[in-house]
Amino acid sequence: LTLFSVAMPALLLQTRWRIYIPIEHFKCKNNSDHLLMELQYRLLACYLLAINVATLITFGIDKLKAKRAKWRIPEATLLMMAAVGGSVGAWAGMKLWHHKTHHKKFRYGIPVIFALQIALAGYLWLA
Repeated sequence: LTLFSVAMPALLLQTRWRIYIPIEHFKCKNNSDHLLMELQYRLLACYLLAINVATLITFGIDKLKAKRAKWRIPEATLLMMAAVGGSVGAWAGMKLWHHKTHHKKFRYGIPVIFALQIALAGYLWLA
C-alpha cells in the first residue's frame, strides 16, 4: 500500500506486484488546475522577489548604521532573512556594500544557505 493508493484509490490500476498510475492523472485535468498552478508559481516568484529586495535593503541599512556607529541589525536577523528565501539578496548586499564579507558565517554561510535552497527546490520539483 502506498501513499497514492490511500490518497487516490479510484485512480489506480493495481496488479499483483506493482501499482501503476496512468500518466494522464498527473496532467492538468482542466483549465482551472492550470490557472491554480500558474497562480502558485507567480505568488512564489513575488515572495522571492520581495524577500530578496528586503534582504538587500536590510544589508544596506546595516552597513549605513555601521559607518555611523549606531544601533545595528542583529546578525541572526540578517541570516534568518537569507534562510527564508533572501539568500540572493544577502549575497548581493554583501557584494554591493562590501558588508559582512570578513565574517566566516556570512562568507560561507550565505552560499551554503543558497545551495540548500536550490537542493530543496530541486527535490520538491522532482518529488
